[in-house]
Amino acid sequence: MGRKVKYDYAFKLECVKLVLESHYSAAAVSKQKGLNQSNIRKWVGFYKVQGEKGLLPRNNRSYSATFKLEVLQSIDKEFLSLRDACFKFNIPDPGVIVKWKRSFANFGFEGLQPKAKKGRPKSMANFKRKKHKSTKPLTREEELLQKIESLRCENDLLKKFHALIQAEKKARK
Repeated sequence: MGRKVKYDYAFKLECVKLVLESHYSAAAVSKQKGLNQSNIRKWVGFYKVQGEKGLLPRNNRSYSATFKLEVLQSIDKEFLSLRDACFKFNIPDPGVIVKWKRSFANFGFEGLQPKAKKGRPKSMANFKRKKHKSTKPLTREEELLQKIESLRCENDLLKKFHALIQAEKKARK
């Protein structure tokens, strides 16, 4: 299941085309559509750099430490703004780069390493121990124990079924 997006692809494309093809300003489109002007500027920037695929919703991604370092170094070398770096490296939000800068300043390259996942695992089923089936044939004793267990289960089932029938007879009387 993908994450919920606030503005769909068609709406973003419509706003971008108003700015680029109809020559409206971002302020005019934001007023007309009732949304923040910075969103429109961001969509236009992604559209200019990556085309229509720049407007598609992005899943949460984890970036490698080397990629983060490359982004930070290119910001310093090429004097890119945070927004320009986002457009160039297809990063959805400048706040992500700000976090990387802060971590790099405080902890160096180690601060850029991916963090361990927090919270409860999504599925506890992965952690249950599964019984491993042996490739060896069962001994006679093990076969008999399995047969006893299946007969006990069958017997318990029949007792419960019989008790249910008796309860229905009493209820009818």
